[in-house]
Amino acid sequence: MQTLGLALMGTGRMAHVYGPKINAHPGLRLEVIYNPRLTSAKAAAEHYGGRPKDDLDAVLSDPKVDAVVIATPTDTHVDYIEAAARAGKAIYCEKPVDQSLDRVDRAMMTLRDHPVPFMLGFNRRFDPDNAALREAVTRGEIGRLNMLMSWSREPSPPPIDYVRTSGGYFLDATIHDIDLLCWIAGERPIEVSAAGSCMFDPQIGAEGDFDMTMTTLKMPSGALVHINNSRKCAYGFDQRLEAFGDDGMVQTINHRDDNLLRWNKTRTAAHEPLKHFFLERYDQSFYNALDEFHRAVTSGRTPPATAEDGRAALAIALACTQSARTGRAVAPAVG
Repeated sequence: MQTLGLALMGTGRMAHVYGPKINAHPGLRLEVIYNPRLTSAKAAAEHYGGRPKDDLDAVLSDPKVDAVVIATPTDTHVDYIEAAARAGKAIYCEKPVDQSLDRVDRAMMTLRDHPVPFMLGFNRRFDPDNAALREAVTRGEIGRLNMLMSWSREPSPPPIDYVRTSGGYFLDATIHDIDLLCWIAGERPIEVSAAGSCMFDPQIGAEGDFDMTMTTLKMPSGALVHINNSRKCAYGFDQRLEAFGDDGMVQTINHRDDNLLRWNKTRTAAHEPLKHFFLERYDQSFYNALDEFHRAVTSGRTPPATAEDGRAALAIALACTQSARTGRAVAPAVG
């Protein structure tokens, strides 16, 4: 197996997700951990290995670095994408590319001028259950797709400082569902309708954002896609999909630490609580995504979840935001 030397860019929450996954993969080698604050890079390197660096030029000129994993704040992604592409390094980048279509277009232009493998971290595509549902739809198990539905409810609202820089609920959270469901359906919407309200955290409402939304995407085929999001869920991290077609239906179910059903004197068929949040529920998907990136780069094929996919998901999420604020259906700028 060909080994890729990686530079992990950033030392925040997502870097701590990717660090262990890189170390667990036999084809990936953590060469460098980068942060402009060297003390942060050193602290992360103590956990995951790699050489701590605070000099971006030194990272990108390092011959042992074949690729970068960008796990930095969203507003830095484009700058790092451009620098890595010009240095000839393969790129795996956390979603989204940016919150601005203009900046995404700028990054895509750089990637066209400096063609390197690029993959966006839409990890939910690489969850085994989600991938199995897509495969069932693609091979025609339910016939023609009529409706596709997603439930994505978080256990509790995030800190307000996070909300203020998130770009809004549709760009922060719904964008995952948008990418996943468009990927499953094999098409992108011609029209979106969305509604949002604030039911749980008045601070979120004061920022002009939502903590509960419903979204409908109308596809060119006529299929309808429904996305149900909430920033609070009393029973854990609710993650389900349903595809309904002419010939049947397929669903994914929530994950628990213990999925056995039990009957005894005190309970019947009771389940354990749901997985707490995305770090637990989608743990395997992050490893699978890096594995797919490794396979694509080492085999010379285009990685899935491209920059163009990221642009389309962002355009649809922005249209959802506009629809929720105006009360009108919106045609997303995905062309």
